[in-house]
Amino acid sequence: MIIDVHGHVSPPEKLWAWKATQLAARGSHGRGHLTFSDDEINAALHSGGTFGAGHLDLLEKHGTNFQLISPRPFQMMHSEKPGKIVHWFHEENHNLIHRQTQLYPKVFAGVAMLPQVAGAPIADALPELERCVKELGFVGCLVNSDPYENSGTEAPGMGERYWYPLYEKLCELDVPAMLHGSGSHSERTSYSTHFINEETLTIANLMNSSVFDDFPKLKFIVPHGGGAIPYQIGRFEAPSMRRGSKGKRFSEKLRNIWFDTTLYTPIALELLIKTVGADRCLFATECPGTGTAPNPATGNSMDDVAPYIKAFDWLSDADKALIFEGNARKLFKLDARLGK
Repeated sequence: MIIDVHGHVSPPEKLWAWKATQLAARGSHGRGHLTFSDDEINAALHSGGTFGAGHLDLLEKHGTNFQLISPRPFQMMHSEKPGKIVHWFHEENHNLIHRQTQLYPKVFAGVAMLPQVAGAPIADALPELERCVKELGFVGCLVNSDPYENSGTEAPGMGERYWYPLYEKLCELDVPAMLHGSGSHSERTSYSTHFINEETLTIANLMNSSVFDDFPKLKFIVPHGGGAIPYQIGRFEAPSMRRGSKGKRFSEKLRNIWFDTTLYTPIALELLIKTVGADRCLFATECPGTGTAPNPATGNSMDDVAPYIKAFDWLSDADKALIFEGNARKLFKLDARLGK
């Protein structure tokens, strides 16, 4: 079985129209009532739209058996005001994802995105996380390290106490968190570049903190291959080695984190797996998404990542099984859903 831990919702277009109305009115007309029929949801999952083929059709073409789906992060407007429209939009995304998981329980499981409002306490986002896990059956969440969305105001580093109420709740609920950015206000830094920057900063913050000493049961995933960290690891390893017996090496601390394979070239995937280990890698493609485009060199889509991993003759069958399935089953407790 191939389990993709990093997918995003493909919604009917009226979700985006509802968002535009809320932004225009700033919530002054109230929340309104957003509903989707089963036919509308199915049509959206089979619509070519931006990606040339439907969500379900692409998963089948790529041989993906099961996918975890969350809101599309760059749409989630964490820096917008008033905060109520941020909360409303997240709730509507989660309600729709829940409907998709009900329609396709053998294909999808839900992952929430915290409704983080820039400048608000992180505790404000926790009731929605609890609702998603306890009432909607979601198996994890996305956490944005920069709810200000690259607007010039810096958020607290993820090693700081600001985040501790979230870490306590994640341990209580026993669910993993993917550390995934949201939008970017900068014309110089696109949201894709911002994601990579934040993933890099987040790992560096965590490794230089006491978070994993204080919360040893935390389960964090860093997407997109871990930002720059696996490829610049020597820059961080050397200072940790100079400390000698005073602390763990950077690479040892890195074992507290999992990484996903949303990388679209075999050389990048090889470096990631060899750097962090197969037992810390989770198969992921974000399909359909950024990598959904034809690759003239292979004839496949850029985000058809599985053939690269299957072709690595230096990787054992047991390690490939961990990446494709075993690590995800254990981390997200999927055996009850999928069977053993």
